[in-house]
Formats: sequence, structure tokens, C-alpha cells
Amino acid sequence: MSELTKSIKEEKLSSQEYEDLLDKYQISSSELTPGKLVKGKVIKVTSAYVLVDVGFKSEGMIPLEDFDDPLDIKNFNPGDEVEAMLERSNAKEGYLLLSRKKAIAVKALNNLEKAYQNNNWIIGKVIEKIKNGYIVNVGIDTFLPESHADIKIVKDPEKLIGNRYKFKVIKFDRKTENAVVSRKLLLQDEREKRKTQVFAQLSKGKKVKGQVKTLTNFGAFVDIGGIEGLLHVSDISWGKLNHPSSFLQIGQDLEVLILDFNEKEEKISLGLKQLAPDPWEDIESRYHIQQQVQGKVTSLTDFGAFVELEKGIEGLIHISDLSWSRKMVHPKKVLKTGEDVTVAILSIQAKAKRISLGLKQVNPHPLEIFQQAYSPGSRIKGKITNITDFGAFLEVEKGIEGLIHISDISWEKIKHPSDKLKIGEETEAIILNIDVAKQKLSLGIKQLEGDIWEDFFDRQKVGDLVKVKIVRIVDFGVFAEITPGIEGVIFLSELDDKKIENPSELFSVGDEKSAKILKMSQQDKKISLSFRQAQLEMQKRDYQKYMDGQDKRHTLGDIMKDQFDKITTAKTTKSKKEGKK
Repeated sequence: MSELTKSIKEEKLSSQEYEDLLDKYQISSSELTPGKLVKGKVIKVTSAYVLVDVGFKSEGMIPLEDFDDPLDIKNFNPGDEVEAMLERSNAKEGYLLLSRKKAIAVKALNNLEKAYQNNNWIIGKVIEKIKNGYIVNVGIDTFLPESHADIKIVKDPEKLIGNRYKFKVIKFDRKTENAVVSRKLLLQDEREKRKTQVFAQLSKGKKVKGQVKTLTNFGAFVDIGGIEGLLHVSDISWGKLNHPSSFLQIGQDLEVLILDFNEKEEKISLGLKQLAPDPWEDIESRYHIQQQVQGKVTSLTDFGAFVELEKGIEGLIHISDLSWSRKMVHPKKVLKTGEDVTVAILSIQAKAKRISLGLKQVNPHPLEIFQQAYSPGSRIKGKITNITDFGAFLEVEKGIEGLIHISDISWEKIKHPSDKLKIGEETEAIILNIDVAKQKLSLGIKQLEGDIWEDFFDRQKVGDLVKVKIVRIVDFGVFAEITPGIEGVIFLSELDDKKIENPSELFSVGDEKSAKILKMSQQDKKISLSFRQAQLEMQKRDYQKYMDGQDKRHTLGDIMKDQFDKITTAKTTKSKKEGKK
């Protein structure tokens, strides 16, 4: 306790005595004017006050409630300097009552005024989020509009609360002690300064250090000294990336290359993969067509699978090269991401940076193995898996399907394979051809019955009369079925003795007639027929049959006499009929 305080407590003093006592300690009244800012040193902290030596004989006292943050009190140690405002002096108690809060407020107003007039900055603490903005304490409370909190829109306001930042003063009124501050304007000024400095040091091909700030689908934004440049996803790695996050992390430090920049547009293009040699440059020296290599499946799509052969080298296995099966199988049913596989190199396009790979080519085609067990002419059983307009597919072994062409289903002409076959039906067929190179297996069902053409040519010859059925009428004649599966053609000149221009006027599909075989080509399987000559042949045969039935003793004269008598009788009968009329 100071000597002044002790004296006050020991006895009551009159005003005159108090003035005398002040004179004794050489304290002028001007020095004790309320509102005066004083500086002092902390003596000690009590349970109610912070005692401060302000250079007078009397001690100054700052109430603890004058400190908003209890931590501020704990941070004060004896000897620490503190600034306060003199509120009043207590003559009876012999001490000076000080206010630190008012001193801070006055100082804050002074700082705000200077910053506002000189377009300078001030430090403040964001203490609260309110409607349309924030409360920022710079010694007194000021308003920070939402639009001035940052250069970008603040998505999480809570991240600002409790932090100290620099602000520019955009509005200030000392009388009302109101101020509006902006963090955005300060950031823009600082950014502009950094931009000028950074762009002044940039050059294409220069290596710079940076830190990943943001990751997007199209790349990463990297801070290279206060200014962000774009590291496009295509410039991160020589290999294929689905997303930059698979290669980079926010906050990661890395060295990048300046690819291009434009100060006016504030654009900087960065490259990371360019710091390593392009693995595609000498690709053809390391890989060749038909080579089998190991790789890892990196991604699966509807059209195929991507396989990494080495860092930066990826090839595509097209869906058609996944399996020897005729049916397309989705890559997800064959491979898994991350799986190690052996593939064959199908093609290399170094300039386009493309490699075509094959999975099925690593193993022999099933037809190669099939060919070792079967040969053309062999009988085989299977199940019909698919029917098309041109034929049906028969699965003879797992993964091996053969085509039964519509012409090889039946010796008869059919309109559609479904007329004879059904999906799921088991049937027997004969192997007609095995073409491993073209990966084709040709089968036939009609051949099980033998070659009807060969049998026909064995039984028939030119000049034979055959019973036929008209199946088609065309401009140049008609087609007639001789036996199921075998047809012949009758041209216009062979339809009748009379000249016929439109066959459909005299003939209909389904008509049955006799025809004479004019020509036969076993090699081409073609037969020419004639209705006209068949009619003459039948007349000739009838006449011959008639002649064979007559008495062999008849002479030519007898025959002529008989014919003459028939003609005379016919004329007499006709004359009588006309007379009656």
C-alpha cells in the first residue's frame, strides 16, 4: 500500500488538507483531468483490480470487469506496460480509477480515423456472425458486410469467427462511433501486389514451387506465391487420371513447370508430368505387335477395359477382344479394377498415344482346339442359341458356335430358319467347314440326308418326263419344283406352242403339270424344263400306245381307210344337224 493510501485510511482529510497533500506530492490538477490517457506499469493483479503505477504518487486501479477476456488478465505480469484512461481520482481513498476499455476505444477511434483518411488498414477480430455480415472488434465493434468478408463467397462463416485479420475502413463516423470495414478490399490489394511480383518473375519453362489449394474434376489450383495457377488434369500425369484426387492432395507441396501465362487475364497454366520424360517417345522400342505383356486393370467402361502397362502407358482392351465368345460380355463380368492380367499387343499408335490390347488373344482360339478333334464331314450335336434371317447358330461346345445357313437347313426352300428350328432345340448337324483364321464354323443339317442333287442326277436324265409344281412366276418364265429341294426353270419359249408374253395369264402358283428335262448341270445344280415339249412327247407316246394296241396285220392303207371313214362319218353327222336347224 502506498504512503498516500495509508494516510487516507488513518484520518479523514478536509478539502484544503487534500489539496495541500497533493501539492506535497507535486501532482497538478491538470494532470488529473478525467479522460486523460495515461501509461503505466502493472504492479500486481488482485482479486478485484489491476494495480498500475502511472508515474504519480498515487496508484491507478483498473477493475477486472474492464477486461472482456479473462486471459488478458492472466497475461499481465508485474512490470508490463498498460495504457488506460483516467476516469476519476478518489481523494479520500488516495487512488486513481482507470479504464482500460475506454482507452482502447479512444485509441481504436483514432486508428480508425487515420486508416479511413489514409486508405490504410487496421487489425480486428471477428467475434460474431449477424444478419448480412459480421461484428469485428478493433477496440470498438465495427460492421463487416458479407460481401466484404472475402474475395470468394464464404461457405462456412464459422471459420472466420475468433480469427484476427487486417481490414480496410470503407465508412467511418467519429460522432456516432460507427465504422464499416472490408477484408475483401485489403485481400484484393494484397493480391494485386503479389500478382505483379509473381508475373514479373514468370517465364515459360521455369520450374516453381507451389502448394495444392483446390481440387476439381478438371484439375488442381496451385498457389505459386500468392497467385494460383491451374494444373489441368491432362498435365498431371502421363497416365490416365479419372480425378486429380487420385494423384494429388490439398495442401501438398510440389514443383511444377510454367507452361503458359497471361497477366491481363490472370491465367497461369502449370504442368507436372512435363518434369518427367514422355514414356510414349520410345514406345515402339519397348513394345511390339503380338507381344504378351503384364499389366494392371485401371478402369472398366461399357466399351472395354484400360490396362496400365507401365507408369504413363495405358492400353485399351476393346469389349470385342475380351473373349472369343460371339456374344458381347460386359468387361465387369470378365475383369476387376486392380487385377493383374496378361494381354497381347494388337496395335501401337505412338503419335496418337494409343495401344490396342487383347485378352482373348493370349489363349488359342477355341476353334484351333476344336479343329484337332473334328474335321469337315464330322457329325456333331448342339443346341440352337440364336435364330436370324440368314440362319441359326448352334453351340457345339462351350464358347464355340457354328452357323447353319438358311440354305443348309433343309433341301426344301424355306422363308425363315424359324420354320424348321427353335431356340433351345437340340439338333444334329454336319461340319461343313472350319475356318480358324476367320473364326468361322459352318454347319449343315440338310446334309444329314445326303445330297439330293446327286441322287437326282443319278436317277434322271435329259429327255425324261417329270411331274412338277409351279412355285414361282417371273417375267422370263416359271420355276417348278420337281422334288422337295430341287427346282427347274421353264422359259417363255418352252411354256406352250403359242407365243406367251405374260406367264401369269395362263399359269398359277400351285399348278401341277408334266415337264420334259431339256438340260441338266450337276456342277451348277441347274435344270431346264419344257411344258411344250412334254406335251408333244405325251402325244407321241399316246399315239405309240395306240399303235401298239392295233392288229399288227393292219397295213398303212387300212389305217388310212379307217381314218378316212371317221372323217366322212363326222362330216355326214354335221350336215344332218345343220339340215334340221
